[in-house]
Amino acid sequence: MMPSFLRGALVFVITVTAGYAGNWPQWRGPNLNGVSDETGLPLKWDAQTNVSWKLALPAWSGSTPVIWGERIFLNVAESGQLWLWCVDRSKPAVLWKKLLGSGDVKMRKQNMSSPSPVTDGRNVWVLTGTGILKAFDFLGNELWARDIQKDYGRFGLNWGYASSPLLYEDALYVQVLHGMTTDQPSYVLRIDKKTGKTLWRVERPTKAQFESPDAYTTPALARVGKQVEIVITGGDVVTGHDSATGKELWRSAGLNPDNSPANRIVASPVVENGIIYAPGRVRPLLAIRAGGRGDVTKSHRLWSFLNGPDVPTPVTDGKYLYSINDRGIVYCLDALTGAEVYKGKRLKPAIYSASPVLAGGRIYITNEEGLTSVFKAGPAFEILAENPLNDYTLSSPAISGGQIFLRTAGHLWCIGRRAAR
Repeated sequence: MMPSFLRGALVFVITVTAGYAGNWPQWRGPNLNGVSDETGLPLKWDAQTNVSWKLALPAWSGSTPVIWGERIFLNVAESGQLWLWCVDRSKPAVLWKKLLGSGDVKMRKQNMSSPSPVTDGRNVWVLTGTGILKAFDFLGNELWARDIQKDYGRFGLNWGYASSPLLYEDALYVQVLHGMTTDQPSYVLRIDKKTGKTLWRVERPTKAQFESPDAYTTPALARVGKQVEIVITGGDVVTGHDSATGKELWRSAGLNPDNSPANRIVASPVVENGIIYAPGRVRPLLAIRAGGRGDVTKSHRLWSFLNGPDVPTPVTDGKYLYSINDRGIVYCLDALTGAEVYKGKRLKPAIYSASPVLAGGRIYITNEEGLTSVFKAGPAFEILAENPLNDYTLSSPAISGGQIFLRTAGHLWCIGRRAAR
């Protein structure tokens, strides 16, 4: 018999995905976990083959395209300014551009366009690394604007702000986890998506020191019964917050067992089947059973894995968890027990900063050289294809309507033919 926490998670997935078929509305897609239900996606391509179109871009970005119907939305940096682009899904044409603000700077790999937009099919919201948060309708009319740094103080992350907002029902959830260059507290916001007003702001204290308070993660959602929780990782801990009030419901330590002062966290949490998968900085990756209250460090930990990712967020189909590190080493774990199904399988040597997506029994992962490897999901590792675009890439793939959308420094690529609607 399926445990109650798994049944609740299944209902939640069905609820979240209703109405999102064929769309990629947030950074981790329709299921908020990097998984698409689509099949028959392109397997092989290069810069000349199996490309429906490509659109020139002015600069690289860690931001992933989001897609709804006939529109693609991009957070774009250009000549020191930051823009929201709306692109025609059927051809390489920009429908409109809206200025978000100035102040774009490069901070190591990223610029200030790193956060991915989010959309509900009517409106789109976009946050910049400078703290500007704006809402637009699909015609490009600005609905409201916020300046998070003006309202709550300067961001203090060592490598610049990069978390994407999480959209759930009537609100945006925005985290600011920092400490390397500020004494101001970390916090989480719930913002009314219609008005832009803050519905709650809760501080999130931790004992993390030096760079360890900094997190570049994006919040996740977990449902336990009728309770919807916002899951936050960073500052050496994982926390769950009541979505309605922001109250911290539970906390798990263990993301920094060696008390490293440089334990900033990049890979985001993933929730599937009532289990929260929370990467630290490689050591460890924790699996935590949802539904706890108070300190759940010991009571709700299912397993811990010491070869987790640093930058790429893992992906799971509920049976297996796939973790890919920055050097392209793949580990497949039993999602319930953490047992290694296979380990140390190598993709083409390169640096991997994008996160994998899973669809149609395949996992797609793009390295910084623009090569997308496709390998088989399941207990046996098999590389199915290696697809070069030969351009710098930080952005994760997006899937919509039988096509794969890849963002490199120079172009947005539409791969494959669109499925019949």
